[in-house]
Amino acid sequence: MDSLIPFTTSGSLVDCVDRKMLVVLRDGRKLHGVLRSYDQFANLVLEDTVERIYHGKAFAEHWHGLFLIRGENVVLLGEIDLDQEDDVPLQQVDYSVLDPYHKRDIAQKKAREDFKSKVLYEQKGFCKEGGEGDGY
Repeated sequence: MDSLIPFTTSGSLVDCVDRKMLVVLRDGRKLHGVLRSYDQFANLVLEDTVERIYHGKAFAEHWHGLFLIRGENVVLLGEIDLDQEDDVPLQQVDYSVLDPYHKRDIAQKKAREDFKSKVLYEQKGFCKEGGEGDGY
């Protein structure tokens, strides 16, 4: 009967090793790379890693190579379908072109979150606990 219980621990990652994965981190970064290793804390090792940023209908990639990710920072981990990867209806541009727009988007999101936190604190009595990256 126990064999019918699905994996809900890091052991469920065993089928993902040596596959191309998308990892979304708590700070919002999106990493694409090949999962090479993991441990019981869901710490991940990605190889051939690129960080992807998006703005409008464009995306850019920044090469990182080998990347070690602490498990507590992972929000989402998903396998990339290699057959459909090239069918993305977005235009790839140089990272330096998209980076200023991406930084502006991040600053605007932070300003919205700060305003929302202020209203919740002052008008609704919510606490100010939490920090950067705790939005998930």
